[in-house]
Amino acid sequence: MEVIITVEELTQAIKNGIRQANREMEEEYANQLALHVLNFFGYSDRIIDNILEPEDRDTFYMLEDAGILTTEREETTLYDGREWRIHYWLFRKKRIEELIEGSTKVEAEVKAEDSFYGDLPDEIWKRS
Repeated sequence: MEVIITVEELTQAIKNGIRQANREMEEEYANQLALHVLNFFGYSDRIIDNILEPEDRDTFYMLEDAGILTTEREETTLYDGREWRIHYWLFRKKRIEELIEGSTKVEAEVKAEDSFYGDLPDEIWKRS
């Protein structure tokens, strides 16, 4: 069974992937970016590079740096004997899953830290 990537999942993966590159991205912008990318892919796992405009290609390269997308190429021989290369963009579904799971682990760690500090008495924070 093929796994479909939802807008919410891709949004979270984008935010976490960008965060790992020591940058931040607002939820709204990550969501718009996820919608934009998914509009290219639809229900497919890969798309042909030729359909991208230069600005879109730059975005795809950014997502490749974040580990969300990857490229592959196919070579074929034309009827006149020339070689032709076709470039594709693909989702890295395992990496996307890792980025999504990473956010739940980080949230759990933050909650654990909050509970630890929340249990300390107020006097501990006062300087003597």
